[in-house]
Order: sequence, then structure tokens, then C-alpha cells
Amino acid sequence: MDWKKFSLFLNHTSKLTSRSKFSLLTDAIASVFNYNISLLEYFQFRFFELTKEHRKTWAGTGYMFEYQLKMNPKSSRDILDDKTKFYRLYKEYFVHNVADLVDLKSKPELVQKILDTPSGKLVFKVADGNCGIDVQIEDAKKFDAKSIITFMENSQFDLVEEFIQQHSVLNALSPSGVNTVRIFTQLDDNNEVVLLGCRQRISVNSDVDNMAAGNMAATIDEITGIISGTGVYSDITKPDEKTHPITGVEIVGLQIPFWNETVAMVKKAAKAHPENRSIGWDIVITEKGPGFIEGNHDWCKLLWQLPTKQGLKSKLEPYLH
Repeated sequence: MDWKKFSLFLNHTSKLTSRSKFSLLTDAIASVFNYNISLLEYFQFRFFELTKEHRKTWAGTGYMFEYQLKMNPKSSRDILDDKTKFYRLYKEYFVHNVADLVDLKSKPELVQKILDTPSGKLVFKVADGNCGIDVQIEDAKKFDAKSIITFMENSQFDLVEEFIQQHSVLNALSPSGVNTVRIFTQLDDNNEVVLLGCRQRISVNSDVDNMAAGNMAATIDEITGIISGTGVYSDITKPDEKTHPITGVEIVGLQIPFWNETVAMVKKAAKAHPENRSIGWDIVITEKGPGFIEGNHDWCKLLWQLPTKQGLKSKLEPYLH
């Protein structure tokens, strides 16, 4: 629990609704048990404005934990949980150079490609990092073929990647970080791919694009690839944004490049390892086309639902039966 954020949300909601903090707190605690959500989600889902029937439509932390455990069992989810395994199994879908320690020690030509990255920057990651945590960006000039291995071994990093240069359209939207597309896929009873939703993550003066780090997300129309909704934050004290607050670029109506190629790539990859049935894919769009960053077995219910401003639990329930 982030108690500082909880206090911020409680104070904000009390002023917004003119309800006492005690009233909101008791309602939030009751909602945890009645609707299988977290305390923060009471505020993020805006339960303080919703009827009982509308509250039932939201998929919270507890529900998603149970759902994803059934869809992506512990026996198979490690290929998504471990970035090294993901890279090895899905490397055909990568558009940037990536290497683990084994590669660095056995493939000198790959090491040189990574060190000669056009961006001049390298990204170091741990295998099981989440939400942009345990990521470090360094100047490529600091390393040579030997020192990069020593650095990773001493720092306990598992992967190094060339810093991705995103497509000029997304760079104009927000150049502070790589703005990834998140597509949620589900395999149905016939192992056909269903798209549960598509979102554009938008960095706001941040070198990562996660909502948990204070950034925005917006809905993408899955047919056209056009952003159809405003940018929203998981911080309920911040307003929605029609244009980017730093660059001034319009968010609604922005066409995501290479959209057909992106959807085709995700649908192909979702069938590659059907033992994991529901995945949140992080995709970078470059001038060369789309490529994977990672796949998530425990994909974020906030990123999925908040941009649509509605609970989407009904989209998942058919697959439990």
C-alpha cells in the first residue's frame, strides 16, 4: 500500500464529494470485500460515484489475480515473467538488438552492434523487473566488449538493449521516453485470438511510460489504430488531457503508425505459446515497424479499464467457463 497516495486520494475525494473521510473509508473497506478490489482502486475506479450494479462491472486486483492465474498458470508463465526467456522465445518479433550475458560472452558481433547503437544509449534490465523498476539507462561510450560484461555481473543486470528510437510520430507526441502500445489478447476456446483492448501509453516528462510512474494512457481503436480517447492518469487528482501537457500535440485522433502490422504481429505471437492464454503485450513502434518489448501475464487492470472509463469485467467472464 502506498499510504501517501491513499491519503491524497481520500482528502481529494472528501473535498470533491463533501463526504466525510470516515464515510469514504468505511465504504472503501467494505468494497474491498464486496468487489475484490484494492483500497486505491476504490478511488481510481471512482466507486464513490457508482451504484452497486456499476461497481460489479469493474475487475480489481483480487479478481485479476484469480483470472490470470487460471489463464496463465504458474507452470507456464515464467516465459513471460523472465525477460531473458521472453527474449529468447520471441526474438523474431524484436526490432532492436538485445543480449543477455550468454550472448555477450559468445557473440562478439552482437556486442558490437549493441555498443554501436545509433541512439548512443543502452538500457540495462533485470529479468523479473516490472513497471519500469530495475531499469538503468547508460551512455554506450562508457563501455567496451569486456567492461559491459563486468558491469552487468557486478550490477546483477540480466539483459542489455540498445535504446530504442521510436517512430517520429510518437517522438513528437512525447520525446522524454519510449511510448509503447499495450495490446491485451485472449485465446478463445478454439485458440483464436481475441483483442480485449488496445492502449497507447504516453510518457509525461519521464523516461518510462508506465501509468504507475505518473504517466498517461489512452484508448486506441483496434480497427483503425487511431487514438479515440483522452489521455488519463491513474492519479485521480489530475485531469484528463486532450493534448500532451508538455509538447502540445493532440492526443485524440492521432494515428498510430504500422497499425495493421502491429495487430498481425500480436495475433501471431499470441498463438505461439497457447499455454498462456491472456497476455498484455508491450510494443514499440519504430520507423522500421513494430517490435516487442515484453509480454505480461499479470497485465494491468488500470491501464486496461481507466482509459475507457468503464468496468470491463464482462469481457473476461466468458473465458472462465
